[in-house]
Amino acid sequence: MTKSCLECGDKIVGREDKKFCSDGCRNAYNNKINKDSTNFMRNVNNKLRKNYRILCELNVDGKTKTSRSKMFNKGFDFDYFTNILNTKTGNTYYFLYNQGYLALENDYLMLVKKDI
Repeated sequence: MTKSCLECGDKIVGREDKKFCSDGCRNAYNNKINKDSTNFMRNVNNKLRKNYRILCELNVDGKTKTSRSKMFNKGFDFDYFTNILNTKTGNTYYFLYNQGYLALENDYLMLVKKDI
């Protein structure tokens, strides 16, 4: 029984469990499957990545204080985050993966890093 490449359809030579004829076909196939399917998804993912980079840049030590305006000036978009953590004390942390922030008084934010 001859198998054909999932990407280009060429005949596969080698191990019987191979799915692709070359690394190029394997990469092209996986890139096609994993790409963002719409511009909306791509834009949201780009905003999440940018917000995460800004938090990492400002929160080098794992816990620090900064102003909302400083983050906003760097391009941080407060509408985009990955999850919310509500604590027993009533505080609400907004996270982008393992980097988060808590709103404080006078337009300040406490930046935190969750240990994973």
